[in-house]
Amino acid sequence: MEPRNHTAVSEFLLLGLTDDPALQPLIFSLFLTMYLVTILGNLLIILAVSSDPRLHTPMYFFLSALSFNDICLSSSTIPKMLVNIQRQDQSITYSGCLAQACSVIVFVVLENFLLAMMAYDHYVAICYPLRYTAIMNPRLCVLTVLVSAFISTMDSLLHTLMVLRLSFCSDIKIPQFFCELAQVLKLSCTKTLIDNILIYVACFLFLGVPLFGIIFSYVHIVSSVLRMPSSGGKHKAFSTCGSHLCVVSLFYGTGLGVYISSAVSDSPRKTAVASVMYSVVPQLMNPFIYSLRNKDMKVALRKLMGRMVSFL
Repeated sequence: MEPRNHTAVSEFLLLGLTDDPALQPLIFSLFLTMYLVTILGNLLIILAVSSDPRLHTPMYFFLSALSFNDICLSSSTIPKMLVNIQRQDQSITYSGCLAQACSVIVFVVLENFLLAMMAYDHYVAICYPLRYTAIMNPRLCVLTVLVSAFISTMDSLLHTLMVLRLSFCSDIKIPQFFCELAQVLKLSCTKTLIDNILIYVACFLFLGVPLFGIIFSYVHIVSSVLRMPSSGGKHKAFSTCGSHLCVVSLFYGTGLGVYISSAVSDSPRKTAVASVMYSVVPQLMNPFIYSLRNKDMKVALRKLMGRMVSFL
């Protein structure tokens, strides 16, 4: 590696998705629309669950937590991008970049835990229906979410503290629309072996383990459903899990797509475009998936909309 000039970094430059000024208004409008739809859709899910007593169950508690997490994850990246496009300024402060990277890690890791909890909830409901209320009690549900949030926060703080010890070179351009930890590490003039090892260990523990838990749950769910004597029971069980499976496939599928894209593509901009698929699209689609595929959620949303219209 050729030596590069060290400098005291006060800011980074987020290159975004394109350099073409003619496309900036289109990108601004597109992402503003996606952000507003994401916020509104997930907020409606939270309000529908909280306002309907029939939805005060572990499954919908985790869904509300997932919707809140999606709002936070989208708010960690898109507003700064919109501000930069509006001001025609690509800069983000050093502290702002670290805060953004820290926030993204917190909510991405927490998303994994929440999806795993929802899979476990389905597993208990289908495989142990008589013990469901005893196992999935409110105290356990709240405790698992709080512990998951604590672990996610500690993981992100550890990564952030590791970045603070690094020195950066004169090249401060990040080929992304947000401060992604892996891209920030590439700009360092200091050896990042320990940081990269820590990332791989964290990915195994906080991404791999929840994914294994989801797969384990659904293997047992499918096994239990296939042993059911009635076709009606099988259909009900599969329809209960359908929305969650769609969300899981979307989240991990887009994440895998970004990883493959970064591995085979030499274009950082193509990787940045691909990263939209896991950092924006799942949060946008989750409310539609749950509202369109879930009858109870449809009823709750209709009631909520009726109350809002009558109130206005």
